[in-house]
Amino acid sequence: MTAPGGPAGQQTVRRHNLGLISTALAAGPSSRAELAQRTGLTKATVSSLVDQLIARRIVVEGEPAATGVGRPARPVQLDPDGPVALGVEINVDYLAACVLDLTGALRCYRHRTVANRSAAPAGILAQVVALAEEVADELGQPLLGGGLALPGVVGADGTVLRAPNLPSLTGTMPGRELAAALGLPELLVDNEANLGALASLRTEPAVGPDFVYVSGEIGVGAGLVVAGELFRGVHGFAGELGHVVVTRDGPACGCGGQGCVEQYAGQEVLLRAAGQPDLERLEAAVAAGDPAALAAVEQAGSALGVGLASLLNVLDLPTVVLGGGYARLFDAITPALAEQLDRRALAPRGAGRLSRSPLGTDAAVRGAAGAVLDRALRDPAGLTGSGASSGSSTPWRTPRTG
Repeated sequence: MTAPGGPAGQQTVRRHNLGLISTALAAGPSSRAELAQRTGLTKATVSSLVDQLIARRIVVEGEPAATGVGRPARPVQLDPDGPVALGVEINVDYLAACVLDLTGALRCYRHRTVANRSAAPAGILAQVVALAEEVADELGQPLLGGGLALPGVVGADGTVLRAPNLPSLTGTMPGRELAAALGLPELLVDNEANLGALASLRTEPAVGPDFVYVSGEIGVGAGLVVAGELFRGVHGFAGELGHVVVTRDGPACGCGGQGCVEQYAGQEVLLRAAGQPDLERLEAAVAAGDPAALAAVEQAGSALGVGLASLLNVLDLPTVVLGGGYARLFDAITPALAEQLDRRALAPRGAGRLSRSPLGTDAAVRGAAGAVLDRALRDPAGLTGSGASSGSSTPWRTPRTG
């Protein structure tokens, strides 16, 4: 009996094995012999594949490591001077862009304060393109792809299905337009909380493979990670923590409901209650012991805790990672949050362990670039067409020369 889809062809096997090598190298430099042990491939196969990856500027060979016994091994590693991944973010009050090299290192970053809530899509996208071009061209390295983070629900085809805080983008396909403007075949598009969760998964191994990432921006979103994979739900709406109801007859929300978490713990509500114009001033006021600031943060933490307790009761995840503005206010906001979790979550006390994301407000844009990088490393042959040749010709976007 033939297996579904038939046997894998030679090119399919080669692409799979190239991905094994490149993802293994994401953990750090290795010799060819070590790669053979880690991947289960023969030394001859590893050597051939490494040569192909070197030709594609994905891998670079280092100087021989003197071991004192036998012929010294030459370590290979992902090439930091090879193609790079672009991440961009559209949020309610800012735009951001960054570039990660193949090793995952942040090579370039830009952040621009912009009022996007009532702006037309064309104006938003024009500014995003300018910012993306700025970071993409700074290093002069080929661009292997790009990802876009935004505060909304994104369909499988890249359509923004719902964006209460950026209503002009609802029904649009910003990824398609940005890809065309940047000269890329496509642009990965996802919810900013999902991409913030992926950034945590890539950069914070200590949080484990199961956690809730909470983005504290104008809106409040959650990226749900189960067994090391994002949980999106059937239609992609999973993780809309900001629209979990904590007070049935509470303030009206942009989603059409009332009493949502966002109406108590969203950044705009928090700043207004604290009497502060921005997050920097709020941080300073909290540090100075300002009563209004402390009361506002406590109220936000309490509402967030109520919403998170409901989420944890349904999903039974062990860790909560606070990102965005919540990461910056972590010490002040967690006492009230933890109190509600201890009171309401059904898991044993302490099961909802709280962790601060070290990426802060940069998590989503770095997650957008990281998602592109992860996809590229899983299938490096796909970046250069069929993978049949070890030549250096690539379809990557090259930097502008003027």
